[in-house]
Amino acid sequence: MSHLNVDVIDFLLLTIYPVAALFVIEMIARAIKISSWIKLSIQAVAMIGFGIAYVTAITAHWLTSIVLFALAVTLFYQARRTKIDPKKAMY
Repeated sequence: MSHLNVDVIDFLLLTIYPVAALFVIEMIARAIKISSWIKLSIQAVAMIGFGIAYVTAITAHWLTSIVLFALAVTLFYQARRTKIDPKKAMY
């Protein structure tokens, strides 16, 4: 990864941070028993935040941020689907 000026360990950490955020949000949501669509929306906002941070604050990781934005769109879709008909959601 020398062409990005990021070590392999740093790249792995940059990949693990969004996953850890999803996990932490999931555990907090289960602990305080909030509705599923709110949890999914919060996760989507977190992924948008990581996507923006990966393009602006850190060395530009365009591909990683595009994947995070796609994940955010999917999470918003699932949140909408869950809010409309909670029986269809698996979450």
